[in-house]
Amino acid sequence: MYTTFIQHLEQSLFQRFNLQSRPIPTGLEYQASDRGRNPATIRSWCYQCPEFRKIRYTSIDAGASAQILNSVIYPNYHYDLPLLGVDFLSFGQVKNLIVMDFQPLFQDEAYLKKYIHPLKALHEKYPDLAQDLEMKFYDANQYFSKYLLFAKTDAETVRTRVFAAFKDYLNLYWQMLESATPLTNPEDIRRIIKAQKDYDQYSAERDPASGLFSSYFGHEWSERFLHEFLFEDAVPLAAGVGKK
Repeated sequence: MYTTFIQHLEQSLFQRFNLQSRPIPTGLEYQASDRGRNPATIRSWCYQCPEFRKIRYTSIDAGASAQILNSVIYPNYHYDLPLLGVDFLSFGQVKNLIVMDFQPLFQDEAYLKKYIHPLKALHEKYPDLAQDLEMKFYDANQYFSKYLLFAKTDAETVRTRVFAAFKDYLNLYWQMLESATPLTNPEDIRRIIKAQKDYDQYSAERDPASGLFSSYFGHEWSERFLHEFLFEDAVPLAAGVGKK
């Protein structure tokens, strides 16, 4: 269901950036399962370039049961840009949840004005995809902007409106990068490093997808996938503070 999204993302990335493959830990780049009602596969890709330290995206194909695309783009530490986060989940034809946002590293007014306010026009362009849904697992005021797209919709809308919004959000993000001034102050860069690490920790502790991964691919594999690939800077809670 999300093949055209992945194709557009890859085309958009490879046209603009000098991408290099970023290693995915052995055994996490692909996995297959026959545990569910339909056989399922999970496949991930990861790249890096001078502008982005980590570009990751993952596709789950469980036939009619589930079609999922998840992606996060992490700017290099000398940029204070938000992260670009995408989470599209389709369970059959009727249950489709879409989340897409410039995920702010900070919530101060100057930062939001610089990086989040430009999203307002796109947010207003897709009012049907900006539903006032409750966030069950996350604090809406942390690592999310007020201009995120967050909606439950139908499969046809995903193919049309969501795809159009996806392209628009990507284009705006590339434009924002082009006009960004790289940081040179070591203290500013350290602040970005901490903010991105904090994002991984926060996300790993709350990501509801871990249960889905476990149901298809087992708990042990899912824990590795969560902490060694998706949010590699997160420390598993059981590991304790000493490993930070």
